[in-house]
Amino acid sequence: MRIATWNVNSITARLPRVLAWLESSGTDVLCIQETKCGAEQFPADELRALGYESVVNATGRWNGVALLSRVGFEDVVTGLPGGPDYDGVQEPRAISATCGPVRVWSVYVPNGREIAHEHYAYKLRWLDALKTAVGEDAAGGRPFAVLGDYNIAPTDADVWDVSLFEGATHVTEPERAALAGLRETGLTDVVPRPLKYDHPYTYWDYRQLAFPKNKGMRIDLVYGNKPFAEAVKDSYVDREERKGKGASDHAPVVVDLDL
Repeated sequence: MRIATWNVNSITARLPRVLAWLESSGTDVLCIQETKCGAEQFPADELRALGYESVVNATGRWNGVALLSRVGFEDVVTGLPGGPDYDGVQEPRAISATCGPVRVWSVYVPNGREIAHEHYAYKLRWLDALKTAVGEDAAGGRPFAVLGDYNIAPTDADVWDVSLFEGATHVTEPERAALAGLRETGLTDVVPRPLKYDHPYTYWDYRQLAFPKNKGMRIDLVYGNKPFAEAVKDSYVDREERKGKGASDHAPVVVDLDL
């Protein structure tokens, strides 16, 4: 079984690339972040033509998550149970479902913006709610994983130059402590470092030739419980999908399971 996560940075803008990648990659389940469209605009028909069902949590031009599956869906939960509001609204940042033998979440963790910004405090509250919400599944006997754009680099080695992030989000101790809290539930990072190259980044800014210069970050993560981790046979970041015209600023992260 092949499961992947990809922040597409607008499913509408990226649809031709997503369709082509699904056809070529043999992915069974894809977790999508930043759909940047309402649920009614989500291209379910085009995806169904390729054999993928879709479930979506999206409300407009910002945020939005989805799951695509060619092995079906059961027990879909839209949103983060117990999750905090931001500006009086629970943003569309989480969706979960059982896909065949595996239960998965697609999450788009808040960015945090700046350490002094209310969005940073919201990010930490959101992560705390995520820890509570996934605890039972993380400790259970069914393969389970939380995949997505966490907007946190787990270690200094996951940033091209951590000195440039002094006083900035994505690398702070409270954010990394929140990741440690998720691991306390029984989840582990199942995409090991190093992979097949020295710097398995997943995100490169569009500006200042960041991708050609490999000025990236590893912020798209796959956190799985013990049954999930034990089934992992291979994992990789599909850097090729970050290349060329019309690419997202994130690359897909792919995990192969032997179930």
